[in-house]
Amino acid sequence: MATPGAVRELRVLYGGTFDPVHCGHLAVARAARDALDTTVALMPAADPPHRAAPGAAAPQRVAMLELAIAGETGLALDTRELHRDGPSWTVDTLRDLRAEIGDDVPVALLVGADGFAALPTWKEWRALFALAHFVLAERTAAVWLPELAAAVAGREAGSPDALRSAAAGRVLRLHQPLFPHSATEVRARIAAGRDWEALVPAPVAGYIRAHGLYGAARRAAADAPAGRA
Repeated sequence: MATPGAVRELRVLYGGTFDPVHCGHLAVARAARDALDTTVALMPAADPPHRAAPGAAAPQRVAMLELAIAGETGLALDTRELHRDGPSWTVDTLRDLRAEIGDDVPVALLVGADGFAALPTWKEWRALFALAHFVLAERTAAVWLPELAAAVAGREAGSPDALRSAAAGRVLRLHQPLFPHSATEVRARIAAGRDWEALVPAPVAGYIRAHGLYGAARRAAADAPAGRA
């Protein structure tokens, strides 16, 4: 059993659909990696229960993530949610992880401010505080629903070491400039034939074009010179 108050290695999971992974995702992951001085594992969801089905298949989203983080120290890929049937409920993922690593290892979920504000809509959301810490990527202090504010009261951590000295249950705010574009906007730009390549890592842009994702192939065909097959 770990010594109470001891500083231990922190595991950080950054979940999302990553449909596609874009420069904003990487900015958040890098900022957390540097602030927490630990590896951040990007964890793609198989079947996100709170949104429509992804535009790219899971193997394609994994391939884009692999391209995006190739050669990046401190960024890793965790595909555990792709190996489980059904919706990617975070509480189930964390329970599976705890069964694997035990109850004493510090674990944190890296989430955006908007995602955390919607926490009361997640399955068994109150149980999450017993399973992991939360690291919030935010530009300004968010306004939370009263029930969430009450759940967070007394949990806010003043430093990354506060996350390492306990296994779960604390909330750390990381104030940082966030990327103004979403994956939804990236997909919309691709489908509409607007500029989008600068919003994703160059290898990911190449993959999207090569595989005709999000309407990229249709745009390429429309842009082809007349008379060519």
